[in-house]
Amino acid sequence: MENNKETENKKSGAAGAEAGSKIDEIVQLVTFKLGNEEFALDILKVQEINRIVEITKVPKAPDFVEGVINLRGRVIPIVDIRKKFHLNIREATKETRIIVVNIMNKTIGLIVDSVSEVLRINSSTIQPPPPLIAGLDSDYIKGVGKLDERLIILLDIDKIFTTGEHKLIEGMIK
Repeated sequence: MENNKETENKKSGAAGAEAGSKIDEIVQLVTFKLGNEEFALDILKVQEINRIVEITKVPKAPDFVEGVINLRGRVIPIVDIRKKFHLNIREATKETRIIVVNIMNKTIGLIVDSVSEVLRINSSTIQPPPPLIAGLDSDYIKGVGKLDERLIILLDIDKIFTTGEHKLIEGMIK
């Protein structure tokens, strides 16, 4: 009997420790701005961050695809994330960056207004997206992180593009 209780206590203690570590898990994010809004991507999805370079236009590409660049011998499609999110178009500035990410095993560049920082936040500060933005069109929003007075929208980069858009982008680099 004692052994069973001891085993149960160990199991519940392990489960409690596991649950506690999940709450206290540190998440590393690359934060960037689009206008006044701050967004973030999981750092593991980000390969590098570059200044804006000359982009070669591709005929019949979706409107949010700016074209392609040559990145050390690799052809990388470049997406204007402002256009993808239906935000106002903005001219590139000295702060504009291309975040090179891995989306569903494909390398794609995302044009953003500026890159803020690499941030480490506690996963317990991340809340699910509010119901108003948690609709079908915003499946790519993982949650909202609260850091002091800042609200940071966490993106699920693998869900930003539809299956059809993935195929179009993939076709550009074959």
